[in-house]
This record gives sequence, C-alpha cells and structure tokens, in this order.
Amino acid sequence: MDKQAENTERDAAFAITVEFEIVEGSYDAFYQLVCENAALSVELEPGCLRFDVLMPVKAGAARVLLYEIYQSRADFAAHLQMAHYLAFDRTTRDMVRTKTVENFRLTEHAKGLGFA
Repeated sequence: MDKQAENTERDAAFAITVEFEIVEGSYDAFYQLVCENAALSVELEPGCLRFDVLMPVKAGAARVLLYEIYQSRADFAAHLQMAHYLAFDRTTRDMVRTKTVENFRLTEHAKGLGFA
C-alpha cells in the first residue's frame, strides 16, 4: 500500500464495536453509566459521529454492545483521553467480566432515523 493510500485509510471514518459481558448484579448501574458516557461523547466530541448502546432483547442477558463511529482514528484516540471516558472506564472496571473491541472500516448506508 502506498503512503497516500495509508494516510487516506488512517484518516477515514471508521466504526468500532465494544462488547461487554457484565458481572452479575452490576447490569443496571453499568447500563446507566455507559449511556451517560455515550451521550457525553456525542455532545462533547466533534469527531464522535455516532455512539449507540445496544442491549439484548432477551431478558436477563448480561451483555451490552456499543457501536461507535468516528471521523478518524485520531478522533477515537482523543475520545480515549476525554475525562468522561476515563471516569467511565475507571468506575465500571469491576462491573465488567469481559470486554471485546473490534475496529471496522466504514461504508455507510443510512437514513436519518431521528432517534433520540
């Protein structure tokens, strides 16, 4: 891959998913904190384009999936240094059994759904 292609890919919008398996008894507190973190990320970070918190429909499932879109990898790196993220990470560390992070190149096909 040539330098220009590397720079274009590095600077292109991308998506990240984070799947959490939550420690028993911590789900409600974790869910509230992750929703606050998501809202602050979208509100305070111009490079955070989308931050969805997905919870299983199945009752009793102790998992949460995050779907996040950033304008660039640099914007995601900045997200990881934000005070609200660092506080969330520190506060929820003992609530998480496992955490799986995946990065994706983004090809978007969307309608303006207007969810709030």
